[in-house]
Amino acid sequence: MKELLLVSILLPSLAGIILLASAFADVLKKKSKKQLKAQAKKSQTPLHLFVGAILAVSAAVILYTAWSGEKSLTLFTLVDNISFRLSLDLLGSFFVTIVCIGWLAAGFYSFVYMSHEGGEKSFFGWFLMVFGVLVGLCFSGNLVTMYFFFELMTLTSMPLVLHNGSREAIMAALKYLFYSMCGAYGALFGIFFLFRYCSSLDFAAGGHLNMTLVSGHEGILLAAVFAMILGFGVKAGMLPMHAWLPTAHPVAPSPASAVLSAVIAKFGVFAIIRTVFYVVGPEFLKGTWVQYAWMTLALLTVFMGSMLAYREKVFKKRLAYSTVSQVSYVLYGLSVLTADGFTGALFHTMAHFFIKTGLFLTAGVFIFKFGYTKVEELRGLGKKMPILMWSYTFLALALIGIPPTGGFISKWYLAAGSLNSGINFFSWFGPVVLLLSALLTAGYLLPITINGFFPGGESEAEVKEEDPHLLMLLPIVILTTMAVLIGLLPNVFVDLISRITNAVLW
Repeated sequence: MKELLLVSILLPSLAGIILLASAFADVLKKKSKKQLKAQAKKSQTPLHLFVGAILAVSAAVILYTAWSGEKSLTLFTLVDNISFRLSLDLLGSFFVTIVCIGWLAAGFYSFVYMSHEGGEKSFFGWFLMVFGVLVGLCFSGNLVTMYFFFELMTLTSMPLVLHNGSREAIMAALKYLFYSMCGAYGALFGIFFLFRYCSSLDFAAGGHLNMTLVSGHEGILLAAVFAMILGFGVKAGMLPMHAWLPTAHPVAPSPASAVLSAVIAKFGVFAIIRTVFYVVGPEFLKGTWVQYAWMTLALLTVFMGSMLAYREKVFKKRLAYSTVSQVSYVLYGLSVLTADGFTGALFHTMAHFFIKTGLFLTAGVFIFKFGYTKVEELRGLGKKMPILMWSYTFLALALIGIPPTGGFISKWYLAAGSLNSGINFFSWFGPVVLLLSALLTAGYLLPITINGFFPGGESEAEVKEEDPHLLMLLPIVILTTMAVLIGLLPNVFVDLISRITNAVLW
């Protein structure tokens, strides 16, 4: 049923609106902080049951819709040749599956973590609304519909950043909003030109450029496409508009940081894929200055993000800089415009999702249990929390790209895509930068493992094991298992990704 496309979006969104209305009603009653705290504690179990049920039912409906065949639903027409249209293909199904897993993991983890932060109704209200918006992004059938949900994603996720209401959170949220809006306006500039030179803005493998109309106007169209890559690249943390990400992620609650870093940042990538491979067509960009500028920015971001992460002392901010670097691995894989590069980009999207969600949730445990925020404080935790620290270690190895983890498979394809691109200088320089970044990744992640298990000067008798609550630990263990499993059984996932690759590049 094609109506399920709309149901998949509305179900979590409406549930989120209900929670926000309830939270607003509580504020209007003008109860004291003590009364609100007592009421929140009393209503905690019903709230968790409601949110858990909505997450589970929504995920089931969304995944059934995503993998039960291609569907299309036109809701209304805006102007001639532009409609508000929902549609489904393999790329949308791939990304919406990532969204569902991320929201389930972070949502159930939040039932424990948010008792530490407070404001649960408000948090879960926005959390569910963003869920629905991201599903809409995945199910968008054309560039205009996608742009609508892309803007809505910024507006609904911003409250997650400013959740604690501190001055730092407010400034970080405003920075996130300013950067995102600037990027979105750059993308909108490009959409105006694509409407002029494309026969349609609907998504189709290979694109819709009308070469008769383009003839003689290639320069302005290339500039418009580059503006879109830069604009959508803001959400992915690509230079020069990357600074919002390491500012916003550390101040947000850890489950929000996890989905901001591991899921929402990927929708900058998603929007670029839709623009380059489904509207413009990759052949138009091959060998142009746009391709070379895109590759240059991606590699600069890879190296810069890794270097800044290596120097950073605050753990969540270190992970945020790491995201800046790792998402640009994906952008570089896309920019070489080869089959292996595209496959590696999508595989790294999946691998980084499992890894970075797990790492941010791990950082949340350190804050929740001990109030630790700095790397230097994370000593001796291997004996206190052995399961958690072993999970962290495997996630770190996967992000570095050590076999047989998923990170190794994705980086292998990325390197192969670059080497086979035939582009002078970049074909070999790209893998060199990726290798340097991997060494820096080892430098900023593995010392935490070493100090966690071998802190020195601590007696065994003084240590008591205290792994976190099962609702916090289980999502991390599952994500760790998946980060390793996709490396042990890569063909299952490569075959799926290759079907997407073959549609857009062959």
